[in-house]
Amino acid sequence: MNSGPVDVLVAGGGGFIGGHLVADLLAQGKTVRSVDVKPIDEWYQVHPDAQNSVGDLSLLDQAEAATKGAREVYMLAADMGGMGFIENNKALCMLTVLTSTHMLQAAQKYDVERYFYSSSACVYAADKQTDPSVTALKEADAYPAMPEDGYGWEKLFTERMARHFREDFGLTTRMARYHNVYGPEGTWTGGREKAPAAVCRKIAEAVISGRHELEIWGDGEQTRSFMYVDDCVKGTQMILAGDHEDAINLGSAELVSINQLYSIVEEIAGIKCERKYDLSAPQGVRGRNSDNTLINEVFGWEPSISLADGLATTYAWVYDQVKRAQG
Repeated sequence: MNSGPVDVLVAGGGGFIGGHLVADLLAQGKTVRSVDVKPIDEWYQVHPDAQNSVGDLSLLDQAEAATKGAREVYMLAADMGGMGFIENNKALCMLTVLTSTHMLQAAQKYDVERYFYSSSACVYAADKQTDPSVTALKEADAYPAMPEDGYGWEKLFTERMARHFREDFGLTTRMARYHNVYGPEGTWTGGREKAPAAVCRKIAEAVISGRHELEIWGDGEQTRSFMYVDDCVKGTQMILAGDHEDAINLGSAELVSINQLYSIVEEIAGIKCERKYDLSAPQGVRGRNSDNTLINEVFGWEPSISLADGLATTYAWVYDQVKRAQG
């Protein structure tokens, strides 16, 4: 693994958000090291101008090798996926704590100037997410702690650890709680895809096959907000560069039900499908939305790309993948 000096290390650079972040950093003229546990031919995006390396960052020696010489670190690496994966792989999600811990230790060892940790809205207390007409979640709503089992607990624990590395060791840490990031160049099939990509895939399959039938997990009335990846990349860099030390929401405040999400993509695709509901499928919390008061106050900014616009781009990309996969 190349350990020469670089402006930025993106841990998890072979992932969905990581690939978009690496592209943006390179476009700014920064030198970037991109590290991921997956073989490079399985990365979502590979950028030849970056230092691209395969490494298991859950191992301390590999975390140190990846971090040495990096001025800033974006720690996006995690074993995760959509709700179907999270609910059925709690131990795997929790084991990401090894990566989270070793990357913080490596950053401390090599005097990284700034360290970004990607947390999640899954840290929020479950008893505040029981109604589809949910009150948007403020940062303080993470406590008293009752996060999403498995994945959410690991994220909340690592937030605390990043805070204490800042307080005890002087490592400049910044944290964002991502709310459902989506867009092109992401997971769209195989069980780890999130709702927007799954919806786009199902409707693309309906268009291509001519069978206008859909299976929806739950009753479709569960609500979420979804943030387009370009907003995520911009907000992530803004938060790392800023002075706000505690975890902050990074998500759209545009709340929709899953049924509405399907309707938006149906309109984009120009079809209408018969819906069948699987009430036994994983659904997650009943309602979740981002309160963007704090990010507005601190940065004068919040994610602004509309769901309809973001989904139009995402659907076009997913449609092409489905078409290609079917030969």
